[in-house]
Amino acid sequence: MLRIGLFLLTNIAVMVVFGIVMMILSQVFGIHVGHGNMTGLMVMCFMYGMIGSLVSLFLSKWMAKRSTGTKIITNPSNPMEIWLIETVRRQAEAVNIDMPEVGIFDNPSPNAFATGWNKNQALVAVSTGLLQTMNQDEVEAVLAHEIGHVANGDMVTLALVQGVMNAFVMFFARIIGQFVDKAVFKNEEGYGIGYYLTTIVLDIVFGFAASAIVMWFSRYREFRADEMGAKLAGRDKMIAALNMLKPASGHPDYLPENMKSMAINEGKTEGFSLAKLFASHPSLDDRIASLQKLTA
Repeated sequence: MLRIGLFLLTNIAVMVVFGIVMMILSQVFGIHVGHGNMTGLMVMCFMYGMIGSLVSLFLSKWMAKRSTGTKIITNPSNPMEIWLIETVRRQAEAVNIDMPEVGIFDNPSPNAFATGWNKNQALVAVSTGLLQTMNQDEVEAVLAHEIGHVANGDMVTLALVQGVMNAFVMFFARIIGQFVDKAVFKNEEGYGIGYYLTTIVLDIVFGFAASAIVMWFSRYREFRADEMGAKLAGRDKMIAALNMLKPASGHPDYLPENMKSMAINEGKTEGFSLAKLFASHPSLDDRIASLQKLTA
């Protein structure tokens, strides 16, 4: 129920912000969305696509804490918590970002994630399963990987890429829908059945294509974060940490679906070739092979 509530809250926030922005555009700038109004349609699609992604980005840390039950370490109470705080502090200073919040979430699978709307207001969290299965060198590498995501601004960039893709999907689906409505269904006034059927189908088709592009970028940023992990903690530690994640890849993870792209491990087994196009993470073997090419 919590995840459903968070999902509904996010969508309500998106619609409220979208409504306010469109009212301002209409009342202040005179931009209206109507039949045949290309400028209005373009602005509407861009604003809706970007607002959805940006609202999700601004709420990401708050939602991550609640959907995973992450407990923020404010007053370290044991040697492990002290070590986690000091390790993240040292790594953050090395890449010149503000100290992120550090948390632990209860999850039997070894995993970790980073999120936040900018690199100086981030959260880095590790699972209890990760702390139980990895040694300190491997945990250090995982933390360095997550700090790499923060330092590279991956959360912001991924949100922008997603927003642009959403805008393109909406815009071109509706442009083609108007053309089909006129050319095939001979409708010259308003929006007819041809427009609605075409936009529904193309929203789905273009949405799949856009998702493949977004996931390609997500996989690319994982390689970059691995490189940062190797730079901050050492290549061998980063490779050892990825090897320790292999046994978990064949078992279900308990992270919410919307959190898995933020995690160090997507928690999926190797699938067929087409499925790999929609994976947010490269295979662990590919990531290890890429690290092995780096100078030690």
